[in-house]
Amino acid sequence: MEADVVEGRRDLGLLVLRLGVGVMFVVVHGGPKLFGGPERWSAIGAAMGSLGIHAFPVVWGFLAAASECVGGLCLMLGLFVRPAAGFMAMTMAVAATMHLTKGDGIQTASHAIEAGVVFVSLFLIGAGRYTVPRVLSRPPDYPHYTLPS
Repeated sequence: MEADVVEGRRDLGLLVLRLGVGVMFVVVHGGPKLFGGPERWSAIGAAMGSLGIHAFPVVWGFLAAASECVGGLCLMLGLFVRPAAGFMAMTMAVAATMHLTKGDGIQTASHAIEAGVVFVSLFLIGAGRYTVPRVLSRPPDYPHYTLPS
């Protein structure tokens, strides 16, 4: 295969990954937590206790919820993907640590661990070519994007 075809498939794969994971984190994970309010944030922020941090659980919970929801939106748009993935990876590390220190076992912690691996990968790889900022910054006479064959 030619290098541009391989690169195009890589970028398409990154788009599918970013959209799929981003939608799930906005709709299923982060969104409900973010809009759950201070009581929910406090419960989420209590996970920092597994790292020995017991102060400000509402703040930590809000930051975790915002990391998941806003980070998911950033992944979907291809905007600030590396910082968003970094914050989301840290959030998943705390979640996995909390599950493991509570004695929930690897089965329960596995979702956070797997998501963390995805976020570390996106942090390292980046967004790829298909992003909203790239589409908005292209010149008007630029040919439309085409999917790789």
